[in-house]
Amino acid sequence: MYAPEAALEGPNVSVATPPDYPPALREALFAWCVRTGDDALVLGHRLSEWCGHAPMLEEDLALPNMALDLIGQARGLYAYAGALEGKGRDEDAFAYLREEREFRNVRLVERPNGDFAHTMLRQLIFAAYAEPLWRAAEGSGDPMIAGLGAKAVKEMAYHVRHSAEWVIRLGDGTEESAARMAAAVQALAPFAAELFVADEVSAVVAEAGLAPDPATLEAPWRATMSAVFAEAGLDWPEVKRPARGGRQGLHGEELGRLLAEMQSVARAHPGATW
Repeated sequence: MYAPEAALEGPNVSVATPPDYPPALREALFAWCVRTGDDALVLGHRLSEWCGHAPMLEEDLALPNMALDLIGQARGLYAYAGALEGKGRDEDAFAYLREEREFRNVRLVERPNGDFAHTMLRQLIFAAYAEPLWRAAEGSGDPMIAGLGAKAVKEMAYHVRHSAEWVIRLGDGTEESAARMAAAVQALAPFAAELFVADEVSAVVAEAGLAPDPATLEAPWRATMSAVFAEAGLDWPEVKRPARGGRQGLHGEELGRLLAEMQSVARAHPGATW
């Protein structure tokens, strides 16, 4: 990862001193880091819920490790967001001291785990989007984002491979597993489109060459999903009413319950260190 000569040393992650961006660009990059970190943190927490409950020992190790990948990405993004904001907030403040409406993650990542087929398909949908996102971010004009991308792209490539193997195995498996995977497709398909919605934040950072336009990630995402679905014997349904609102802080009730659990210790013991 990029190691700057000058760095901001916080209690958690050390990050590069941000370049002297114009205020509008600095604000947009801050928002991009927060929303991208929110995606990773919420999905990482969801995967962590499988620890001790996975259907086989291999997955009891794989799923928490995938969760750690995502939480590590969130830490770096939150720490850099704090440096961009300049108000003294660290990664813990972003993770534990914000309310539900302040989170800007897409609604896909907050969906409950459901059964194993549901979890694996959710992971594939997200990872097939995040892998090209981080591949593009390696070429970012911001050294910190480029450094985060160089590490995250390798992690997400593994997430794609691992989840794709399970989607194929279950979709092309027994009558029961195929039915469960087909049900997962119907349940999760409405949440995929939000990943590729562009807005003012994404437009500003994309124009500056700091992060990719989300609309450009849909083609590689579709290529990955089509290849996996062809092997799994699955069809992607037509979605007439895609679920959106997460980027604006509008979430399902599932996120509130997730945050209540995830933030409980930090809120019960404010300022505690361990």
